[in-house]
Parts: sequence; C-alpha cells; structure tokens
Amino acid sequence: MQGVLQFLKGIFINQNEDLTILGKLVKIAIIFLFVRIAIRIFNTIVNRTMEKRNKLIFGIDDKKAKTLAAILKNLGKYVFYFIGLVPALELFGIKTTSILATAGIGGLAIGFGAQSLVKDVITGFFILFEDQFSVGDYVKVDGYEGIVEEMGLRVTKIRGFSGELYIIPNSNIQIVTNSTKGAMRALVEVSISYEEDIDKAIKVLEEISMKLKDREDSIVEGPTVLGVSNLGEHEIVLAVVAKTKPMEQWRIERLLRKEIKEAFDSKNIEIPYPKMVIIEEKA
Repeated sequence: MQGVLQFLKGIFINQNEDLTILGKLVKIAIIFLFVRIAIRIFNTIVNRTMEKRNKLIFGIDDKKAKTLAAILKNLGKYVFYFIGLVPALELFGIKTTSILATAGIGGLAIGFGAQSLVKDVITGFFILFEDQFSVGDYVKVDGYEGIVEEMGLRVTKIRGFSGELYIIPNSNIQIVTNSTKGAMRALVEVSISYEEDIDKAIKVLEEISMKLKDREDSIVEGPTVLGVSNLGEHEIVLAVVAKTKPMEQWRIERLLRKEIKEAFDSKNIEIPYPKMVIIEEKA
C-alpha cells in the first residue's frame, strides 16, 4: 500500500509547484473522482465474482455470497478513501509519514483508541464465517428483531417490521436468534366450548390440515392435530402444529386460523367468546 501512496503522491503532488487554494481544491476533487471510479470498478468486480460463484469449486449459497460481497465492498471503500486522503493532505503541507508507517505495519500500530473498532471488525468476520446469519435472514439480536439488511465491517443493520433501521456494532452482538435456519414451527391454538363434541372438532381440523398440506408447498411437515392442549375456564383449547420453510410460518398460521374459522362456522362448531345476558324483570 505504501508504494501505491507514493505513486499517487508523485502524480498529484509536485514539490516545486506553488498552487493556489483553488488549484489545490481542484486537485483534491480530481483525486476523489479517481477514488470514486476505483470504488465502482472494485464493486463491479466483486458483483461479477459473486455471480459466478456457482461455477467455483467452493461455491457458496446466495445469502452468504451477498453478505461477503457487502463486507468486501465496505473494506474496499475504506481502503480507497484512505489512499485518496493521503495525497490530499500532502497538498496542504500535512506530513503523512506517520500515516504511511501505520499503513505499512498494519493494525499493530492502531493503538488503544481503536480497540473497539478492531473488535467490531473481528466479530463481523466471525459472524460471517461461522454462518451465524446472513443478509436477508430474519433475526433477533439483543431485543431488536427484523431482516438483516446489511452487514459491514463495523456494524450490522437490521430492518424492523415497522420500518425502523437498527444499527448494531458487531462487537455488541452476543446472542442471536435466527428464524431462517431450517424448518420453522407454525402453531395455532383454537378454542371450542365445553358443550361441543371434541372428536368432531378434531376431525374437522384433520380435514383442514390434509387439504392445506396438499395445497401449500411451503409446508414441509404436518399440519398435525395435537389434540387438547389446555382446559380453560370457559373453553377447551385444541392445537395444530406444522413445520414450514423459513419465513413462511406466520403466513401458514394466518391461513390455518382463517380455514378453521370458516370450517367451524359451516359445521356449527362454536368458538366461545364473552357474552352479556340482560334479564329484564316484568313488573
């Protein structure tokens, strides 16, 4: 990297050249224009490499490829801006010898002030290579949950259900709940009154489950009627469970509830709800 910086300094900086402030600003603008072009070229190379990943011997899945591409793009952006910053500082007479020395010996000279940054970066790489989660996964991290929108070298961005964007430093990520790893559980509990025939209700649930299984490809197992799961104060609770593809469990639960309500109405099976009875005394 030091050789690259010296080369750029030789191109943009002439020690014998006395530039006005306007001239220096023009040169700085040109430097960062080249930086932006270099970043775009680098990002294009990363994108094309990831598009061809299936042809590689060590081909990786789509989500992990997107995550790796995002991290590489962030790393490239930091490196190119750093390379452009050094000659820009030299134009104003700021000596960058110490900066070049730091770049030469790597992270060993970063110092105590950057320990948190280094910890964020290292944690980010461990998250990626341990495959804890990837871009597009639905996760819960320290009480914040949503879809992973971006993974950077320092932070992870999670988009909440209501649209909020949570920006979490990687080093603060301790416990992760990933809802997109393997089959997910869809659980629906429905209540019937004590006066209803339990066997009749279970038979209706089984018929619904069979039809739904044949119709929905996102169901990988079940739905299975578990039977009576609870005896409440005013109702008998029946449970139905299924395993679905990731991110499909909530849709299947909603669909099951709709199908159960319509079937119970057609079979005259009552779902209990609070009622108010008014008794009027005749004079």
